Amino acid sequence: MVRGKRVAIDDVTVRIARGTITGILGPSGCGKTTLMRSIVGTQIVESGSVTVLGRPAGSADLRRRVGYVTQDATIYDDLRVIDNVRYFAALYGTDARAANEAVDAVGLGDHRTATAANLSGGQRTRASLACALVASPELLVLDEPTVGLDPVLRVDLWAQFDELARRGTTLLVSSHVMDEADHCGELLLMREGRVLAQSTPDRLRKDTSCTSLEEAFLSVIRHSTAA
Repeated sequence: MVRGKRVAIDDVTVRIARGTITGILGPSGCGKTTLMRSIVGTQIVESGSVTVLGRPAGSADLRRRVGYVTQDATIYDDLRVIDNVRYFAALYGTDARAANEAVDAVGLGDHRTATAANLSGGQRTRASLACALVASPELLVLDEPTVGLDPVLRVDLWAQFDELARRGTTLLVSSHVMDEADHCGELLLMREGRVLAQSTPDRLRKDTSCTSLEEAFLSVIRHSTAA
């Protein structure tokens, strides 16, 4: 995939299992967001194909089946939390009960009537997550959802992601923080638009003989560069 004159995604072929948490890990600018936008269907793909839940990415019938949380909060500052979620519920064709359940699911029940402009950074992320969850998507794509959050909030969010996966939702989560990799069942390690490895945290440690996942990632980079 070419953006401008630069290759953004280079010969990427991956398969993601249902009901799992897959982490896309790599440094900023490595192609994580472009890959995720391609999966959601908001990125123009010049060559190759992307199939999501058995359908071409971006198909109209996938809109309720695929949820997307971007790096920047997708909420309206002049609306209350519950009104933001109700708005997305209306777009997806779900009801007010689904909106209430989504707000409660992300831990914002006590802030449902708060104006979005008055929320903290972590609360804004949760509100965006509620807007994506209101349609009960089969696939939830999250682009660096924990960036800029304190460690306590990061732990809380990952606990929510684990619960969603246990209920059968497939999660695809990008991050440049390597210590979050242990929360994922599967890992895609990216660099310069390429997937260097698809593995599990334990298998990656074993294959590289490294105890730290950050060291393991660096080992994969060194071997790929040498190759």
